[in-house]
Amino acid sequence: MLYFFLLYGSLTGRAQDVLRLPDAVNIALKNSLDIQLAKNDVEANTILNNRGVAGGLPLVTATVTDNEQVSTINQKLNTGVSITRNAAAVNNLNSNLSISMLLYNGNRVVAAKSRLAQLQKQSQDLLNSQIQDIIGAVMTGYYDIVRQQSYLITIERSIDASRQQLEIVQTSQKAGLANNADLFQAQIDLNALLQAQLSQQLIIEQAKTELLRLLTLKPDSVIAIKDTILVDQTISLDNLLNNIHQNPDILASDEQVRINELIVRETAAFRYPSVRATAGYNFNRNQAAAGQLLLNQNYGPSVGLSIGIPIYNGSIFRRQQKVAEINVRNAELNKQVLIRDYRSQVVKSYQTYASTLKQLATEQQNYILSGQLLELVLKRFQFKQATIVDVKNAQQSFEASGFRLVNLNYAAKSAEIELKRLGNQLAL
Repeated sequence: MLYFFLLYGSLTGRAQDVLRLPDAVNIALKNSLDIQLAKNDVEANTILNNRGVAGGLPLVTATVTDNEQVSTINQKLNTGVSITRNAAAVNNLNSNLSISMLLYNGNRVVAAKSRLAQLQKQSQDLLNSQIQDIIGAVMTGYYDIVRQQSYLITIERSIDASRQQLEIVQTSQKAGLANNADLFQAQIDLNALLQAQLSQQLIIEQAKTELLRLLTLKPDSVIAIKDTILVDQTISLDNLLNNIHQNPDILASDEQVRINELIVRETAAFRYPSVRATAGYNFNRNQAAAGQLLLNQNYGPSVGLSIGIPIYNGSIFRRQQKVAEINVRNAELNKQVLIRDYRSQVVKSYQTYASTLKQLATEQQNYILSGQLLELVLKRFQFKQATIVDVKNAQQSFEASGFRLVNLNYAAKSAEIELKRLGNQLAL
């Protein structure tokens, strides 16, 4: 199935080459601010998906402290010697390099790393959902313009019929076979259709402005669309319902369940002992200009093992774990609600889709017949075998049939787009 999107005029202030609908969708995907936000979330979660963020990598720190001070010293030694000094300089230099490695903390690092990976995957699914939404919105907006332009074509064809009618009345009046009432009525009917034409043109321009908003282009850009609505008639309800779990929103909700389960594991790990190995190198130097100890310097490596055992903290961790378990149940319920609602949307959209497809064949026949009827009544009116009321009734039947046909096509196409969006099947 081919879709044509013709874009002329001033999208960027210059004449543009003809663009197809896929190109328009690509513009929307490139320019969409919502997609850019979703991409930023993916990028941020990708950066955070690191074992170091989860606390599983060694911590290396270095510190240097250098204190310089002036002191008054007054010391008496047991040898009988007295030391007195004013404004004596004293320097303390301490430096340390330490490495700390977590050995065990109840597998909290493993759970945290898994949670970060799930968050990255969830943000990617939410991005896919946003992409499907943008494609669906662009296609729906595009075909709304096609629908509105089809309305305009029906109105313009009815205007042609009214002009023919007016010409017939004017010719008959010159021959003395028509009165002013018929002339006035024919002119009024034509004027009403011309007003309807102007109103419809405004609706089309506003629909184009809305499409430009979806494309994130200037709202005063000039676009031209020439297309017809073609509906894919091969959609299967059973296939959609069986694949509903592939919807990115449902995938994201399933990942939220797993994320909350991992939070439970992280919270539970706080109740387990924590074992950490440490190693380092220390350098300490104390120097004084006066006093009993003029220089004291020591340096060397160190190793150690620390064990932290939580004994009691007011049952905070236990309560946090219970709340985390409740959040898991809530996430599961939210997932089930989403599945229920999406399945319902699929069925309702398919009902619209199937019903409109059944009505289309009949309405297409009605549209052809109403057009033929209008032509026939105009000919009969020309030969004084039909009244001006007969012509007006034929016009109204033609317009109503044209509007119904376009609406059915658009309803079927909109339902098709929605079904494919829910099934994560929108593609160009």
